[in-house]
Amino acid sequence: TSSFPMEKYRYIREALQRELEAAGKATFHESPLASVEDLTTVHDGEYVRRYLANELSHKENRRIGFPWSEAGKLRALSSTGGTVAAMHAVCRPGGARFAGHIAGGTHHAFADRGEGYCVFNDIAVAAACALRDYPAIRRVLLVDLDVHQGNGSARIFAADGRVKTYSQHCEGNLFSAREASDLDVDVPVGEGDDGYLALLGEHLPRFLEATQPDLVFFQGGVDPHQADRIGRLELSTAGLKKRNALVYRLVSGLQSAPRLVVTLGGGYPRNLEPSSPPFHQVVQSHMDVYRQCAAAHARL
Repeated sequence: TSSFPMEKYRYIREALQRELEAAGKATFHESPLASVEDLTTVHDGEYVRRYLANELSHKENRRIGFPWSEAGKLRALSSTGGTVAAMHAVCRPGGARFAGHIAGGTHHAFADRGEGYCVFNDIAVAAACALRDYPAIRRVLLVDLDVHQGNGSARIFAADGRVKTYSQHCEGNLFSAREASDLDVDVPVGEGDDGYLALLGEHLPRFLEATQPDLVFFQGGVDPHQADRIGRLELSTAGLKKRNALVYRLVSGLQSAPRLVVTLGGGYPRNLEPSSPPFHQVVQSHMDVYRQCAAAHARL
């Protein structure tokens, strides 16, 4: 766990809160803890019970990537609860069109197990809760632009026609078995801005148009950045901003006028010291995802 950038979450939230709340561009709320009722919309009840009771085996916890702890349990619950809360914020009558959770994007969690630093799949849970709670939400689209495939999400919704999954990821960066999203876009190792953005521009607009979702989740991981420790792609800060802008422009222009929830996803600095330039670079790229979301919302 020493390689996981736990510190980044606080830095990103505090900096965004200073920047966006003071300017009246966003309001901030503490993430609630997810309920067992909500978790079991997609997760196996016995897996949820065993995780919460610290009954997973050493092997199961190793697969997740963290040893079990009370603090870790609360983090897993708030990581999911915050995305569910952001979903409610956009789906309830009179709510905002766009909202974000400055955590989450835990797309490697499956119904009955966790992996890759993901205990529960926050986006999958929030999508299922939206379909359960809001009759107006009939079609949901997951746009996953983290450098790793959204394998857990793809598997969870493989047989559910109401939820479509789009994953654009580095083809050389699968750390467990590949799953089949509704659309998988494989980006070659070492690809930079032009090639990545050309693929996104070719595939995402058509997928959004064909789906006409009522609700979109954007997993905005910044690990495609050239400075990322494990990403294996070569996107620049400007390239990631263009990626974000394209997502927000496309979602804003859809005929179905979907609601949008943004989650944090991956971003792994080469140096975990918060005062270091690599750490700062990852934090700023994560902040751009939310800055640009607030700006796009103001233009609606």
